[in-house]
Amino acid sequence: MTTTIRINGKTSTVNAEPDTPLLWVLRGEMQLVGTKFGCGKALCGACTVHLDGKAVRSCVTPLESVGVREVTTIEGLQGKEADALRHAWTEVDVVQCGYCQSGQLMSACALLKKVPQPSDDDVTNAMSGNICRCGTYPRIRAAIHMAAGSKPAA
Repeated sequence: MTTTIRINGKTSTVNAEPDTPLLWVLRGEMQLVGTKFGCGKALCGACTVHLDGKAVRSCVTPLESVGVREVTTIEGLQGKEADALRHAWTEVDVVQCGYCQSGQLMSACALLKKVPQPSDDDVTNAMSGNICRCGTYPRIRAAIHMAAGSKPAA
């Protein structure tokens, strides 16, 4: 079955069943492999993408639920928040193994677009669905605050 979907600003036709998880469409049909498979149950955040700017877990988002909404993957992430986060991620040296990083950045960017000066509680709430098996949580938090131009609470 063919479906039209809008990904990273481009309209494409994909050949997938309506109940196919968006993650498999992105990785298999579109070859956008920056979005990772982690758990398949929306528990780890590795598959996070934006759906009309909101962070969602693509492993449990059926293709049919996307409709005409805009899907943004790590490959298409743009804007001042994304640029600030990428810079901060490098400055703070967040990445260890890197597997979770696309999901972490997608969640962090959605947060900064919604709350430009997040509190520690805002960061905790926004990032709580993203697991980092290397435990770089303090660096992730610091990078988000750096990107926002704010300092974390002492």
